[in-house]
Amino acid sequence: MLSDIEIAQNAKMNHIRDIASSVGIGEDELEYYGKYKAKISPELWKRIKNNKDGRLVLVTAINPTPAGEGKTTTTIGLGDALTKLGKKCVLALREPSLGPVMGIKGGAAGGGYSQVVPMEDINLHFTGDMHAITAANNLLSAMIDNHIHQGNELNIDVTNIVWKRVLDMNDRALRQTVVGMGGKINGVPREDGFMITVASEIMAILCLAADLEDLKKRLGEIIIGYNRSGEPVKASDLNAQGAMTALLKDAIKPNLVQTLEHTPCFIHGGPFANIAHGCNSVQATKLAMKLGDYTITEAGFGADLGAEKFMDIKCRMAGIKPDAVVIVATVRALKYNGGVAKTDLKEENVDALKKGMVNLEKHIENMQSYGVPVVVAINRFDTDSNEELSAVIDRCNELGAQCALSEVFAKGGEGGFELAEKVIDAVENGKACYKPAYEVNLTIEEKIHTVVTKIYGGKDVVYSPKAIKQIKRLEELGLDKKPVCMAKTQYSLSDNPKLLGRPEGFTVAVSNVRVSNGADFIVVETGDIMVMPGLPKIPAANNIDVDADGKITGLF
Repeated sequence: MLSDIEIAQNAKMNHIRDIASSVGIGEDELEYYGKYKAKISPELWKRIKNNKDGRLVLVTAINPTPAGEGKTTTTIGLGDALTKLGKKCVLALREPSLGPVMGIKGGAAGGGYSQVVPMEDINLHFTGDMHAITAANNLLSAMIDNHIHQGNELNIDVTNIVWKRVLDMNDRALRQTVVGMGGKINGVPREDGFMITVASEIMAILCLAADLEDLKKRLGEIIIGYNRSGEPVKASDLNAQGAMTALLKDAIKPNLVQTLEHTPCFIHGGPFANIAHGCNSVQATKLAMKLGDYTITEAGFGADLGAEKFMDIKCRMAGIKPDAVVIVATVRALKYNGGVAKTDLKEENVDALKKGMVNLEKHIENMQSYGVPVVVAINRFDTDSNEELSAVIDRCNELGAQCALSEVFAKGGEGGFELAEKVIDAVENGKACYKPAYEVNLTIEEKIHTVVTKIYGGKDVVYSPKAIKQIKRLEELGLDKKPVCMAKTQYSLSDNPKLLGRPEGFTVAVSNVRVSNGADFIVVETGDIMVMPGLPKIPAANNIDVDADGKITGLF
């Protein structure tokens, strides 16, 4: 059996100009990065912005388990299936981060015969967007410390700087640092730290900005910290937004690639869904909607994270509405939620499956609460028994959700025909009436309470003394009327990764609350969430190699 990278390396890709042409993009609207990758010129949006929008389908999943769910694989396979069924389909996905690629989670290019290519490029440096975001973020950090070193005219309180440095790599040793050591010539000593690049507010801004002008405006609104009087200091106070925008002028342009079956795919922006808002760029999604009859996009991790933020942050800010939601699940993952050990998941266990199905049930109910039709995609494995599959299908139907088996990993688009037909039916015959979970004019605590009780199924929220002070200060500054971006473990509906299934009666602990003023949302950190992950005991990087001809091996 071929590995993912072997399948991708054997693929016969079309020139990117041909992929672009298939959805009406002209060659003069492309900026080539070789034969198989291109950035999109802003001229394309100017030409098509008045086109009618196609249908928008969001792909999400149950809470991730060690058994794997295959959300991105399903997204890509669904797009290929729709294309084979005669629909003009365009995908809109996120860019992978090098941290997970070199760590344990893996990349974001799909798997098996349902991949986007060139896979190695996409999972590694791609078109340099991540590096540009890293540079822009750290330029602002350098300008903050330089301003303080040069006399601190803005009276920045060095004990109240909230802006962190970033690196696109899992590196736990950098979570807490001290900068400015080594004497006066090296600056003013202060505590600092690193986040992973995808958690940077600049990543969120890039993904939510309408265009280059909006990007620069939002960058200027970033609050880097507070002065000694407690007033916010912005990036614009340091006059940093122009240079930051210059570093991002190409990164803001969406990237075009293709699937193994040549379906066009925009891959742009890559915020994690557990510590950021988990969606690809607004620009890429809107372009796809103007160019295709169907746009298939995905949001990170389970529906309690990425899909909630898609609904409550991205849709609200971008003025878009989904026509249907696909929730990906596997029999193995549901049995894991029902208490079966990872080593025993291949054995039939209908009782454990039914016990663990409550996790899927909650996600179905949540997505239906947004007023959108739901289709469940069962990512099928050879070890799934007919009785197990029937149990899932019957329960989904009882909950008013269509359900389809998906075999896109092994068969590509052909393995997604049943799913595609159910999605078409949900979109064309369902009644989508999108509504967010809460109104932004509620208090910060009311918005958090709504997400915790309505989406997670929790009972209450407790706040650290620090978080209480932070909320009060944001209210005093008039920065509270924004959506909340919950930073929470992806492994559970709660903030405790060990609580599987559908926990009830739990309390979510909020430890930190900060405003991402340029992105225009409030980040709420819960539990023991880390904004800089670490590598596992045996990182994936141990298995990656390249031969004398430049051929990469071990990349999934």
